[in-house]
Amino acid sequence: MVQLRFVSIMALVFAAAAQQPERKVDPTFLRRHLPDIAAKAGDVTTDSCQYKPLFGAGDAETTIVRGVARFGEITVAPGGSSKAVSYPMEEQVYVFMEGSGVLHYGAESAPVRKHDFLYLPAGVEHSLANPSSAPLRLFVMGFKLPESAAPPPKLLIANYDDVKKQTVGGHPDSVVYQLMLGDVSSKRDRLAAGHVVTSLYVMEFEPGGTNFPHHHDAEEEIYVLLDGQGEMVAGSGTNGIDARYPATPGDAYFFRLNCTVGFYNAAQTPAHILAVRSLFPRRR
Repeated sequence: MVQLRFVSIMALVFAAAAQQPERKVDPTFLRRHLPDIAAKAGDVTTDSCQYKPLFGAGDAETTIVRGVARFGEITVAPGGSSKAVSYPMEEQVYVFMEGSGVLHYGAESAPVRKHDFLYLPAGVEHSLANPSSAPLRLFVMGFKLPESAAPPPKLLIANYDDVKKQTVGGHPDSVVYQLMLGDVSSKRDRLAAGHVVTSLYVMEFEPGGTNFPHHHDAEEEIYVLLDGQGEMVAGSGTNGIDARYPATPGDAYFFRLNCTVGFYNAAQTPAHILAVRSLFPRRR
């Protein structure tokens, strides 16, 4: 009788457990492949300007994306233009990957071309025009400001072809870095501008090169593989060893803070990654 009662109780326990909704665990990273992303209507879109959301605004998975407001690709068709936008509590960075055009920035206008990168402070209206005969394509990165910040006295813009390649302490010599944009106190980056964004850079991996898997305990990070192929490290596998994923051009990864991140170049030619780090918002 006692045994039967025990069996009945255990059956009830297992039945109750089976009825409980499965707890969903937040991932430590997100992975996208740019060619597979569909264009969506967004703040900047017009009949001649499309936007592909990779992370943040416009993307379906935003649970672990905390300090990044948006990261995606803008394409302005020949003869086209984007919608003018202004964000009161969001700083942005543009990195131009293809074509040429004109940036309207407040009351100013400035020419832009391939590999230009620039800082857009909160509160300044901006838009793009493409008077050329080829598409203008760029990445937009937005970061949530915890408090208001004064804009710089002038537009901060440079071209990363003019940024020297250098090694960085703590990483192997098989990778060189072009340090493009850092925070307002940066002395090593070409532009010192960010309040939440801390580092924008391009990495060049020699054949067989790696930046060694590592993590950041205060920052979110995004990688976009521009060319080459290899293995992206994202988090850890079930065996505790770094998890590796085949990587091809157009692959984009968002890494939450403390997620293991890295890349191994498997090609016989150099591989390039565009990367950006930004502060994780801490509760005050």
